[in-house]
Amino acid sequence: MLTEDEKKRYDRQIRISGFGVEGQEKLKKARVLIAGVGALGTAISTYLGIAGVGCLRIVDGDVVELSNLNRQILHWTTDIGKKKTQSAEEKLQEANPCITVEAIAETISEDNILKLTAGCDLIMDAVDNYQTRYLLNRAALERVIPFIHGGVYGMEGMATTIVPGQTACLRCIFPEPPPPTTIPVLGVIPGIIGCLQATEAVKYITGIGELLTNRLLVFDGSDTKFREVKLERDPQCPDCSSLK
Repeated sequence: MLTEDEKKRYDRQIRISGFGVEGQEKLKKARVLIAGVGALGTAISTYLGIAGVGCLRIVDGDVVELSNLNRQILHWTTDIGKKKTQSAEEKLQEANPCITVEAIAETISEDNILKLTAGCDLIMDAVDNYQTRYLLNRAALERVIPFIHGGVYGMEGMATTIVPGQTACLRCIFPEPPPPTTIPVLGVIPGIIGCLQATEAVKYITGIGELLTNRLLVFDGSDTKFREVKLERDPQCPDCSSLK
């Protein structure tokens, strides 16, 4: 049940057609894993937090550095040297004390991935390397929960929603990882993509709207255009081909 304060806090989104108090209560009951609280993760966690997602489990093993500050909006100059999870948790709880933030200062690995995803309703991809993304992809398949992918490079970004057994998984879309590199990025691009990912999460939890399933939405900030790429499952995919 929502408190009177929560009804006031979320009044504008409760008014959305098809959302209502029922949708807000669904958000309150949800637990979302946000893998990484860097550029994408700070945007995602900010908007899911103020939307009233009841529990945000944020996971990141890094500390705040000066070079993060052009794009990682929950980390400020005074946070340099602080754990990213601590920095993000402080801001998120200040923004919305109605939610719970589970801050886990760990690097995601084969050893902890199933523990980190336990009890979660969906997984948000906010990491910057494909080896970790593949771990998250496989965990989502095993848990049978959605995996909302986002990625950025320079002035471009992309997002899609992966639903086990219904859509192409991340390995279907990207069979091989790109070469590792230091990713160039304008800060607003992960803001845009992270907001799209957060929108997908809210839509999934509340059951409103149409998800980005089997569609890769690509944004080019240099000419401000969106385009869609249709996706299909790979029947030989090593990660998801065993799913019906």
